[in-house]
Amino acid sequence: MKSEAYLFGGVAVFFLVTDAAYIWFAREPAGIAALTVSFLMASVIAFFSWINHRRKGMRPEDRSDAEIQERSGRVDFFPPHSRHPVVTAAGATLVANGLVYGDWLILVGLGVLGLGVFGLVFQYAGRESD
Repeated sequence: MKSEAYLFGGVAVFFLVTDAAYIWFAREPAGIAALTVSFLMASVIAFFSWINHRRKGMRPEDRSDAEIQERSGRVDFFPPHSRHPVVTAAGATLVANGLVYGDWLILVGLGVLGLGVFGLVFQYAGRESD
C-alpha cells in the first residue's frame, strides 16, 4: 500500500497546488470548492493507504521476490443473489421523483429506501464467518 499512498499523496499535492493557483487567479467559488474537495478526497485515500501499510506491512504485490502462492486462498465472501440492491435503487428513484411530484412520494421513497438499506446491511448478519 506504500506505492498507493505515494500515488494519492502526489495527486493530493497536485490538487492543493492547483487549488492555490485557482484561488489566486480565478477567485471563483465553485472551482475553488471542487478543487478543495478533490484535494481532501485524495488526502483521505493517501492517509488510508499509508495507515494500512503501517499496520499490515508490505503485501506480496509490493515485493519483487514474492511468489504467486502467497496470495492464493479464499479472498472473501461474495453474495450470490440479492433483491435488496433493486429495492434500494427503487427507493432512491422514488425519493428523487418525490422532489418533483410532492412530499408524499418522498416519504414513500424513504420507506422503500430504508427497507432496501436495512436488507443490505442485515442480509447476512446470521452467517457464520470463517
